[in-house]
Formats: sequence, structure tokens, C-alpha cells
Amino acid sequence: MNPQVAKMFDVRVSDEVATALAEGRAVVAMESTIFSHLGLPSPSNEEALSRCERAVRAVGAVPAVTAVFNGAAHVGTSQIDRERVCGPAKKMAERDIPVAIAQGWNYGATTVSAALTLAEHAGIRVFATGGIGGVHRGSELTGDISADLEAIARRAVVTVSAGAKAFLDLARTLEYLETAGV
Repeated sequence: MNPQVAKMFDVRVSDEVATALAEGRAVVAMESTIFSHLGLPSPSNEEALSRCERAVRAVGAVPAVTAVFNGAAHVGTSQIDRERVCGPAKKMAERDIPVAIAQGWNYGATTVSAALTLAEHAGIRVFATGGIGGVHRGSELTGDISADLEAIARRAVVTVSAGAKAFLDLARTLEYLETAGV
């Protein structure tokens, strides 16, 4: 675990995830934004969450959805938390984690950057997501570059993804990742 991350805040790791990590079994972290009302509409979000968790379990790993609930960072969810994951949330990037904790957010749904931070903090080495953020079209004028890219480069967690989201400037996103050593 990165000592700088460890000093930032406490993370509540579910019993299932903690046991798997202690036994050296595979754990796969996941973001929660896509499963919240900010991502897919209900009931598609609930089905997507179930399918993703089943896919992780089918290969012998333990799924670990990341989120902030009631001002506490969580890695791995109970059945009650799982139901909350699919509900109303505030979107939370890495920079928002301390704010979400300090302000006691009811539910902070993690983006890629936030999920990677919580995964690293918990000792998880693999993260899976559908699509990552990247360099936005027109970024040469706006500077709009997703925090996901820096987190992917800095965090000691492998990111498994279908790629950057299609609406982004894919060539510049690839160049950014290459420059960052990814």
C-alpha cells in the first residue's frame, strides 16, 4: 500500500474482501458511478451490477465495489450497500474523496480515479471498468482531461478496460497515457 494514500483516510473493507486479500485470493475493484442513477437507468443498472459481480466470481475472484456511504469510504459492499449503489448519488473523483468523507455524503459514487485510489488503499491490485475517461475533444482550448488518466498512471493497480469512452479524443488520450508511462 502506498504510505501517502494510507495517511489520507480510513477505508472500510468488507469482510469478504478482507478475507480474500488475507488469503491471497484474487479481488477485482469496481467503480460505482455506472451503477448509480448517474450511469445506467434503473433497472438496467441493477442488472449490470449483478452481471459484473457474477463475471468476476465466475473466474474465481471477489468483486469489490467502491463507494463512500455516510461519510465513510467502502471497498466491497454488503447487500444493503449494494442496493444503495444503484440509487441516487454524487459523482466522486479522486479529489472528492476527502470532501465526501468530511461532509458526510450519503452516497459518493466512485469514478475510475476514486475507485483506483480506494483499491490501492485496500491493497487490491486489479480494477475493472467498462470505459475510462480521457482527453476531451477541444482540450487544447479547455484543458479538459479526466483525472482518470493520472490515477491510472500513479496508482499501483492494474486497470482492465474496454478502452477510453468513444466521445473523447482517442488519439490524444492514447498519447497522454503513453507520455505518462502507461
